[in-house]
Amino acid sequence: MNILYDERVDGALPDVDRATLLQALRTALPDLEILHREEDLKPYECDGLSAYRTVPLLVVLPERLEQVQTLLRLCHQRGVPVVARGAGTGLSGGALPLAKGILLVMARFNRILEVNPQGRFARVQPGVRNLAISQAAAPHGLYYAPDPSSQIACSIGGNVAENAGGVHCLKYGLTVHNLLKVDILTIEGERLTLGSDALDSPGFDLLALFTGSEGMLGIVTEVTVKLLPKPQVARVLLASFDSVEDAGRAVAEIIAAGIIPGGLEMMDNLAIRAAEDFIHAGYPVDAAAILLCELDGVEADVHDDCERVAAVLAQAGARDVRLACDEAERVRFWAGRKNAFPAVGRISPDYYCMDGTIPRRELPRVLKGISELSSEYGLRVANVFHAGDGNMHPLILFDANLPGELERAEAIGGKILELCVAVGGSITGEHGVGREKINQMCAQFNSDEITLFHAVKAAFDPQGLLNPGKNIPTLHRCAEFGAMHVHHGQLPFPELERF
Repeated sequence: MNILYDERVDGALPDVDRATLLQALRTALPDLEILHREEDLKPYECDGLSAYRTVPLLVVLPERLEQVQTLLRLCHQRGVPVVARGAGTGLSGGALPLAKGILLVMARFNRILEVNPQGRFARVQPGVRNLAISQAAAPHGLYYAPDPSSQIACSIGGNVAENAGGVHCLKYGLTVHNLLKVDILTIEGERLTLGSDALDSPGFDLLALFTGSEGMLGIVTEVTVKLLPKPQVARVLLASFDSVEDAGRAVAEIIAAGIIPGGLEMMDNLAIRAAEDFIHAGYPVDAAAILLCELDGVEADVHDDCERVAAVLAQAGARDVRLACDEAERVRFWAGRKNAFPAVGRISPDYYCMDGTIPRRELPRVLKGISELSSEYGLRVANVFHAGDGNMHPLILFDANLPGELERAEAIGGKILELCVAVGGSITGEHGVGREKINQMCAQFNSDEITLFHAVKAAFDPQGLLNPGKNIPTLHRCAEFGAMHVHHGQLPFPELERF
């Protein structure tokens, strides 16, 4: 399709005889459900990034920890790659299977093991849906803060793998900030516990290292998450602007005023119109951009903060500022934002969802750059931002049935990510690197840093059997990328024999 994936990774994997492996698995694990027929494997050929598809060699659906242990040990002994998958909602090809490997589906590990209101934590299996944790904690007045837009479907194991965020991560943090402990299995089937029941644990912070490692270091088997008290009051302001640049500047001015909203989201006109047509949230469809600012806490503080934010927004150029009149309208405002992705899917045959992070002060500059790239490549871009923490999600609209449009969409996506790096940001915020952003890793990091990443991977997985070909590019790949894109003097990288 394009150069985003180094095909040598697949080529370097040893051939695996399906029949022999299937027989070995059935002998070792007679009660394990194994899918091997083409029609059963096909539904697992991609995750949420459907532009990339590979039919796996086999799919396994364990229900017990001992099954996963035995499977990993067998794969380790035979040199068979393993790709872990949760709900399959990821958007970077992180759970894309391998034609020469096993897809390990952890969806049946879906039990909430404990909700402890005194300790304010919950122990859950990796297949538990994000939203289900908050639903289970609600009777105790508690909830789980990270709330990705896919929270109704995405699983906590996948959230750990990608370090997922959500619209409230500005104030309450990403997944990594809301974990106490993760139990994992290594590729050898060894059990490890990273973190502890306390707020801190001795030694290296391996929990933070593992969170966001995209299934490359181990398999998540249990997660202990922090629970927070539900805020007494939550109010949402909706501000409309006549220019996206003014809206971008308003974000920085809110933070500069010393106010940390529970959520601070931005949508441009294309995203506004799509969401309003789909959800009927009450958005002003003639606005160039809107900001949604949620303030939560105790009544007196929220009331004062709403007045302060309204004043900042007006001074920043907002033509209108509306306070949600009741809880129903607050929910509608957020429903429009959380359904922006499917809403855009209704106005275009296909769309490509990007994920990058930039310093807040660079929002106006980056928005202008995206607009220029949109004109250059002849593709519309709908912009949706976790504006408060600079995490942007440009949605590139295209039609894969038209020759060359997918390639143009990928090209503009790569340019947007490189723009993020150029202004001091990152190529990802919460979707991960997966297979999608392999090239842009070469723009973000130099050869010494990428070599270090390979060393960390090797410390957990010396044979490179867990999710190979994702997240960390080979230096050969980066050298080829550098030959095409001279970037900040970092590229091209020297060719190294090992990678």
